[in-house]
Amino acid sequence: EISTTNTAAAPVTAVPGFLLAVLPVVVVIAANYVFSGIVIPSWNIDYLSEPLYGAVGLPNVLGLWSIILALCTAILVLVALNWTRLASLRTSLDAGANASVLPIFNTASLVGFGAVVAALPAFAMLREVVLDLGGDNPLISLAVAVNILAGVTGSASGGMSIALSTLGDTYLEMGQAAGIAPDVLHRITAIATGGLDALPHNGAVVTLLAICGLTHRESYGDLAMVAVIFPLVSLVVAIAAASLFGTF
Repeated sequence: EISTTNTAAAPVTAVPGFLLAVLPVVVVIAANYVFSGIVIPSWNIDYLSEPLYGAVGLPNVLGLWSIILALCTAILVLVALNWTRLASLRTSLDAGANASVLPIFNTASLVGFGAVVAALPAFAMLREVVLDLGGDNPLISLAVAVNILAGVTGSASGGMSIALSTLGDTYLEMGQAAGIAPDVLHRITAIATGGLDALPHNGAVVTLLAICGLTHRESYGDLAMVAVIFPLVSLVVAIAAASLFGTF
């Protein structure tokens, strides 16, 4: 814990600067690129094709392995750079592990809830309603579908995964019929996940407010403006641009 009281008994510990604050993000991005593009592909992982290990190939594990290794690399960099600031490395690691449990379970439970919803018969009805939206422009229908699923799951990744697994092939066919490139469909999908995913039950919202000691009544209005309203406006602009100019 960093003290902010300037007393003789408790000397002030300087707050990390901006560069140190953003360094973990930079390290994760750079390390993920190195591990996924250079390091892991050089490994001999032929054993993964055996039934004992799931009969999978490199593409099935590359993303997961690379991001895990990148996150571990960022943790080691932070520990090295903040060694003198850590009164007890074990205590800090324990506190970090405990703090990670809440967002993990929040996200997992909400994504699981969304998967259950997608398996219900009523979801088929919702699917037909959504597919009819937008007329000849499947981008509108796609944006609505992804936003609804992201809102139900309270997760951008959850909404995207369910939308792509249940509706991805359909929208790809609709896009090809309308002359819309797959990369445009992908961009609209990615932007659409950042709208209704941040509703009050979102795991990140709940975790953020818990960490800050605030309630939804006190802070959700500000969060909604930044994480819901602005992204939805950006989505409308992106759909208009894609409809007018094609790929971008």
